[in-house]
Amino acid sequence: MLLLPGKFHQAMIAHARTTFPNEACGILAGTEEKLEEIYRASNQEASPVHYLLDPTEQFRIFQEIEERGWRMRGIYHSHVKAAAFPSREDIEMAFYPDVLYLILSLCDWQHPELRGFWIQGGEVQEEGVEVLQDDT
Repeated sequence: MLLLPGKFHQAMIAHARTTFPNEACGILAGTEEKLEEIYRASNQEASPVHYLLDPTEQFRIFQEIEERGWRMRGIYHSHVKAAAFPSREDIEMAFYPDVLYLILSLCDWQHPELRGFWIQGGEVQEEGVEVLQDDT
């Protein structure tokens, strides 16, 4: 179960709404025990159906994560008109088998749905996500 601070959940929703009608994307980082930071990234594709983290930004984010002694814990992106479930392309582009993939669906604009998935070798397994209300 991923324990997601409420402030990170709200930041992901705000990011997705800001980039609408294109998909948003970013990275979650922290220790084994706790998420510490959310990093917004630019979607190089600028597309409503595809995402690709800008490589320059991704490199900078990876450097900062390493400098802080953290690790990448998750990659998030939004689906603007699709359910919060990995598309075939999401599965094919899942290059980090030890990272949780979070998908935020904006199908219901007022109540976006967030789900997490492990994607390894083309196989998808859902992981629970609990949004914390007190950010502890």
